[in-house]
Amino acid sequence: MLLHDGSKLVITRSQTYGGRHEIGQPSPIKEHTVTFTLPHTNKTMTWTSEYGKELGRTNFHLLAVHVLNGTPYIVAEPNLCLSYNKWGRPNPPYVFFKYDGTTWQRIPLEDLPTEFTTMNVVLGLSRQFVDAMVKQGVVSVEHIQKQNSQLIQPEYKAILREPVKPGSEASAVNCLEMVFHKGVWVGGSGGSIGK
Repeated sequence: MLLHDGSKLVITRSQTYGGRHEIGQPSPIKEHTVTFTLPHTNKTMTWTSEYGKELGRTNFHLLAVHVLNGTPYIVAEPNLCLSYNKWGRPNPPYVFFKYDGTTWQRIPLEDLPTEFTTMNVVLGLSRQFVDAMVKQGVVSVEHIQKQNSQLIQPEYKAILREPVKPGSEASAVNCLEMVFHKGVWVGGSGGSIGK
């Protein structure tokens, strides 16, 4: 993948499947892990989007990995509407993480370096695309860019710095506002959304 300064970074992605899904539909991504070595070091970094029991799937979709002055950052999006509500309905619809030397910490958009503007990992992780990437081995920067160029949502074209208006093509900001109450997601009408 291509970093903001033009250098390249090889990351390894792995995922498991499981969790809630409709009968006849494939299982969703249960957990997604990214591993990479920081440039100019032998320090291996790992970031995992873990299973959210209340979501029935992983919390996030990975959008970008960036590094500045030896510090790695992750740009992720909440995985569907339940996760969007769980993570505070961020707008623009991202959750950012910075490695503080010990653990990954969530940071606000204002703390994400302005040098970071691109989504630099393959965004489509359907089983069909995953199988194709596994066969390729290392996926080239050109392939990542070509794959992602097919997406039309503005939040996938670049890292947005301004809020997205509801009703736009951005999917997460159009989610019904919900809260997790007594083991059930409850929407604005007070109706039960699901366990």
